Amino acid sequence: MMQALFSYGTLQQEQVQLDTFGRRLEGEKAVLCGFKVGQVKITDPAVIISSQKDIHPILIATGNVEDEVEGTVFLITEAELAHADEYEVDDYQRISATAVSGQQYWIYLCSKPKNNSRRKSIK
Repeated sequence: MMQALFSYGTLQQEQVQLDTFGRRLEGEKAVLCGFKVGQVKITDPAVIISSQKDIHPILIATGNVEDEVEGTVFLITEAELAHADEYEVDDYQRISATAVSGQQYWIYLCSKPKNNSRRKSIK
């Protein structure tokens, strides 16, 4: 069964897709409400090499329907979803969410409390 994964950050990069899934993904644009994008410092060398970045975006739940995040929804296999779980560092957790369109998909969001000083909100 194919899994719908909402990406708003580095999983949209071709090199990250090739390193993580072994293929380039095709997706559709989507909007997620009730979240904003923050930043997190990455320390995993493999993730930094793949993304070429040590600062990654991270979703922060706000509960405010006016907060929107644009991204891409990719259809991937369960095995590929497991690879995505391996790619995402401990600062992220995967949960199910509903898009503005009503579609259900997986998202990775902040797994730490809001007072974590390594993460900041951006607009």
